[in-house]
Amino acid sequence: MNKEKFRETENKIRELKKKRDAVILVHNYQLPEVQDVADFRGDSLELSRMAAKTDAKVIVFCGVHFMAETASILCPDKKVIMPDVNAGCPMANMITVDDLKKLKRGHPEAVVVGYVNTSAQIKAELDVCCTSTNAVAVVNAFKDRKEVIFVPDKYLADYVSKQTGRKLISWNGFCPTHIKILPEDIKREKKFHPKAKVMVHPECLPSVVALADAVLSTSQMAKFAKETDAKEMIIGTEVGLIYRLKKDNPDKEFYPASEAAVCPNMKRTTQEKILWALEELKGEVRVSDSIRQRAKQAIEKMLEIV
Repeated sequence: MNKEKFRETENKIRELKKKRDAVILVHNYQLPEVQDVADFRGDSLELSRMAAKTDAKVIVFCGVHFMAETASILCPDKKVIMPDVNAGCPMANMITVDDLKKLKRGHPEAVVVGYVNTSAQIKAELDVCCTSTNAVAVVNAFKDRKEVIFVPDKYLADYVSKQTGRKLISWNGFCPTHIKILPEDIKREKKFHPKAKVMVHPECLPSVVALADAVLSTSQMAKFAKETDAKEMIIGTEVGLIYRLKKDNPDKEFYPASEAAVCPNMKRTTQEKILWALEELKGEVRVSDSIRQRAKQAIEKMLEIV
């Protein structure tokens, strides 16, 4: 798609957005062309909270399925649509409701903490939700509880466990994109860019986390990049974030730790799909009331803590 075609599509999107009273929320890992038409960019929870604040009737969520579900949980009165409803999250799919119920039966006294990267059905089974930004604070809030179940990401659980000094009962889930970043990738980039700061996501392998100057969520990375004096940074997360970092900090350099860290689901959304979504208002994501109310309690409990 050439620049002229992009401009034409962007203009059509802007016109339709007004007509539909819609807002476009775009995750940090989306394609540059998609980030360019965003009303708001951010991480999954940041975007859902923006969704809850907006007066728009329609939310076009450019991310993966669990994110649109979270927006629907927080905004039941709004129409939440995805430009590609098949954009899923392999990590979120690594645990089922039956798996979680079985785990809970084995540890009836445990507090159940779940990463926001889970389906609405899983959230409905949690005591409290967490994000990569606040997972440590959420677990620290339950010092009086002997056992903590943490699902579904074993690497985020490992990071939280080291930060809190708590042994967590974790699930064997992981992000297939973040585990593509290897310690040798960080070491190689450090050789090329010895003055660069290393930022990595806590979904990375523990051996990668150990080499980082800062372990941060994507929204924290965006903040850190703006505030740091460092002029060069090595980024250990999905490569889509680099477009945002460069746009926000044109005077700084950002290097991907690994070019292999690409989430195919995050790249499914295109400008044309956004345009079609606005034209047809199809691809709605709606969470049933019974699930929504229980899932919302887990999210609200998290917001209470942090």
